[in-house]
Amino acid sequence: MVAGASRGLGLAVARVLLREGAQVSMASSQKQGICEAAKKLEAEIGSDTVRPAVLPFGADLRKGEDITAWRDATIDRFGGIDLLFVNTGGPPPGTALSFDDAAWQQAYELLLLSTVRMVRAAVPSMTARGGGSIVVSTSSAVKEPIQNLALSNELAPQRIRVNHLLPGRLDTDRVRQLDTARSQAAGISLDEQRARTEKMIPLGRYGVPEEFGLAAAFLLSEASAYTTGASLQVDGGMIKGVL
Repeated sequence: MVAGASRGLGLAVARVLLREGAQVSMASSQKQGICEAAKKLEAEIGSDTVRPAVLPFGADLRKGEDITAWRDATIDRFGGIDLLFVNTGGPPPGTALSFDDAAWQQAYELLLLSTVRMVRAAVPSMTARGGGSIVVSTSSAVKEPIQNLALSNELAPQRIRVNHLLPGRLDTDRVRQLDTARSQAAGISLDEQRARTEKMIPLGRYGVPEEFGLAAAFLLSEASAYTTGASLQVDGGMIKGVL
């Protein structure tokens, strides 16, 4: 199960998993977008007609009933759940004091409650199948605060691993939108804003979604069978920390 998979990092994760031979149930609130993304992936990678490899599903991940429906459809199509990639996008940019109660409530439902609901929905099937792997896409902000963006080992005995991915500056639509807002606030061009940011990244460039997808596939796969409770940075060295 790959959430937020119609574009950006979620789509990159779904692409790599399919390429590695997984069957992927991909969800997005944009029903047309997720169907188009699934068709694109099937055209790129191919699909077994006897055992369809891709299931697109329209779901508002802020709603528990939509998550339950997605889980049920996934089990009905593929027989169970082995992997879960939690990805819900991010809140709008702004300072902490600029948001009203409604904005905070929406952020809570989008970032926290949706994650709890997806994990709660998937774990029973994973347990019944002898284990699984969960990766939660968060943000580099969990280690180092990002200007203008204010807003577990419990399952290990059930052979379900839980890890986090921390994306840095990856070349996605959302990052381009944030860069545009910052360039306008600073009165500079978008190219100049990007160049300034690239100077702060030790590898000297923005990452591409494919690189994030490869990291997610590693944490979801048996190649990381002894890794749980870890936070993996995919940021080109941008985060200035040692932990």
